[in-house]
Amino acid sequence: MNHNTPLSPRPLQHLDDCRQRVLSAAQLKAQGVNSAAVNEQCRPDGPWQQLLPGVYLLHPGRPTADERLHAVLLYAGRPQTRTAVAVPTQTTPDEPHPPQAVPQTPYANAMVTGLAALALHRFVSVPPLLSLDRIDVMVPRTRRLRSTGLARLVRSHGMPTPQRIAGMPVAPVPRALADAVAQLDDAGAVRRLLTEAVRCGHCEPAAVVRELNQARLLTRPHVIDAVDSLIAEGRAIAEDRLYEMVREYGLPDPLWNVDLRMPGGPHLGGVDAYWPDQAVAVELDTSPSSRLRSSRGGPNAPRHGLRPELQEESDGLEWSEYARKREHLERLGITVVHLTPRKLRESLEQQATVVRTALMASVDREPAAYVMALPH
Repeated sequence: MNHNTPLSPRPLQHLDDCRQRVLSAAQLKAQGVNSAAVNEQCRPDGPWQQLLPGVYLLHPGRPTADERLHAVLLYAGRPQTRTAVAVPTQTTPDEPHPPQAVPQTPYANAMVTGLAALALHRFVSVPPLLSLDRIDVMVPRTRRLRSTGLARLVRSHGMPTPQRIAGMPVAPVPRALADAVAQLDDAGAVRRLLTEAVRCGHCEPAAVVRELNQARLLTRPHVIDAVDSLIAEGRAIAEDRLYEMVREYGLPDPLWNVDLRMPGGPHLGGVDAYWPDQAVAVELDTSPSSRLRSSRGGPNAPRHGLRPELQEESDGLEWSEYARKREHLERLGITVVHLTPRKLRESLEQQATVVRTALMASVDREPAAYVMALPH
């Protein structure tokens, strides 16, 4: 084969995978296509086009959403030539096209994040992929690349484990949300994204707040307001699931959302459900989001903008307070069942069994101390 002969674009009509329609310069070189041949194919009226530095679309016209994503990942990932995708080459009339294996193309450590990742996670409150002017792609902080064209690089000290969606490495929802919020000044858009993440079951509020805090986004007023709504939304959803658990699995009706007090004595703490005859309490743990405090809002407001090490220390202190409260109630003979939103979402029947077991076990325990249950 003459390496100066441009590739024929005709065989490309048989390719139905974007990994075969978008290739890097290194992959083309591995197939014997030199830079002169690439330049010839990419002439103004030619059959190819350059999407990004060193990344080429092997057909004319507008790239598809998948092709744009693949191009950005190729640009950011710089795959090794040993894993290059095979390209149909120009042959002589006497030579048939040999069968060529098409291995999957790795993207090194790069992954799609931000709004593009949320679109792949099927968020309805984000614009369609084709309407995004730029696609965020996460790379390690040490990568020496620049944002250019449709690729906007998001550098990260720590790379999360990506999820595979349609063969593309995609950031998990909490991280993709944080990267998307970092680019948004519209308070309404931020609130819609965070609300959809929780309401549609993509992730728990705690995970979102952790990522926003790590990204130091909790100093922005419109993000703070959205987080307040997020925590309230997550709490309401968890409470609805708790009501559903009691109703669907035939548990006796408890007293809902009460404060427990000793008669004439101190406040023992609030619980989400309490069965006084059996001395069993259920407490929803929406932490750490519910334990992220802010001096601007008092003890029940989210705490924003702490450095991770201070965040961890403060969460530990507040968990100790929770443990002391639980220990105090149990010393009084009250069984405390600790439920998380995730448990209620993923194993509602199992959690109902846990509560039912605690209620049934009350007959074998010493009578609990008398406490008053007052509405919140």
